[in-house]
Amino acid sequence: MLTSLRRLSVLAFTSLVLACATRGATSSSQPSTETPMTTPSPLDSSAEQYVKLVLAVGQHDGNYVDAYYGPEDWKKEAEATKLPLPEIASRAAALVKSVEAVPEPSETLLAMRRRFLLTQLSALAARVRMLSGERLKFDEESQALYDAKDPGHTEAEFEAMISELEKLVPGSGPLGERLERFRKDFVIPKDKLDPVFRAAIEEARRRTLKHVTLPAHETFTLEYVTQKPWGGYNWFKGNATSLIQINTDLPIFILRAIDLAAHEGYPGHHVYNALLEQHLVRERGWVEFTVYPLFSPMSLIAEGSANYGIDVAFPDAEAYLRDVLFPLAGLDPKRAANYVRVEELAAKLSYVGNEAARRYLDGSMSREAARDWLVRYGLVSPERATQRMSFIDTYRAYVINYNLGQDMVKQYVERHAGPGASPERRWQVFRELLSSPRLPSDLR
Repeated sequence: MLTSLRRLSVLAFTSLVLACATRGATSSSQPSTETPMTTPSPLDSSAEQYVKLVLAVGQHDGNYVDAYYGPEDWKKEAEATKLPLPEIASRAAALVKSVEAVPEPSETLLAMRRRFLLTQLSALAARVRMLSGERLKFDEESQALYDAKDPGHTEAEFEAMISELEKLVPGSGPLGERLERFRKDFVIPKDKLDPVFRAAIEEARRRTLKHVTLPAHETFTLEYVTQKPWGGYNWFKGNATSLIQINTDLPIFILRAIDLAAHEGYPGHHVYNALLEQHLVRERGWVEFTVYPLFSPMSLIAEGSANYGIDVAFPDAEAYLRDVLFPLAGLDPKRAANYVRVEELAAKLSYVGNEAARRYLDGSMSREAARDWLVRYGLVSPERATQRMSFIDTYRAYVINYNLGQDMVKQYVERHAGPGASPERRWQVFRELLSSPRLPSDLR
């Protein structure tokens, strides 16, 4: 799954390719790879057909299949057959009728499974229509693909936040330029990237394992890459294993180490995928979770929970930055408090990216005007705004999954944890969400 910069917009960075692997967790034994002993369900056949349809769409859209660790024969069949889009659409419509014909189960989790298949199939059909040439408005696309819609924001809202930032960022000149100069003091030196990220990832993992049981063999490999439209990406490989890539096209600010450690790793994408695999694939035999279509409602849960997980894992981000990461990166710890205050306020401007995407994709704003909008209201440099536009060109309405997704997950967890809930109770609700087939409509 992709990473968009939670606290501003999409970050991507520049330089070398390194790799490292985290140690395996010790909190549980390795899950069995044997066929799970589950009661056959009338949905099992539909689930298999759904997986094959996702793989078929992937033959027309290289970004569509984000992860797959099901039977290799199904993948080879999709590659060899390459079903035409009209045939995929026809089969998807027939499959929806088959799933609808199954009475809604009384067991909550089984009922969720049925709704999951129907909602995912609806999104698949919408993506097929888009690949066939249909153009959807931004809100139509986000609702069709991600089961949610950003209600929209005005310039006045952003201006109010910008006024607050004016008081915090020193120097003279336009605020965006001052903010860019301010942030340059908090760039991780290239020779410190690996130790800083290793430290942040290990700490995120240590904190997560206090509350979440993962397979003993879980692990991931970390790579630094270049020339990507995103800031980070988690490629889940199955068997509780991920490849995490971080784009280094632009300088990486120190807070990004915490963001990526939690978002891509713990308790973010790596944990989400590992828990779905453990509880739904291995224990229940639900094959539909061996595939992850990027342009689907799963992404709002995935990105929203990954962003929410940053604050869950690091409620003391300022102290951890000051005491651990700033010294490790050779930065002045005395400036950590002010830096965090500025970034927390700047994070409130994340919806600027949604508005730029909406207006650009709906045709009311040119690409250049949308880029300038990001510079003005998102307070990013022209270089970062240009990269953000590349992301929007590629992934379109996907941008809602980061901020709207985070807000929806946060509200869900806090509502179900209850007023004044302890951190452990919030972790419990969050863990249950990550282990279930819940969709955006289930969060409301």
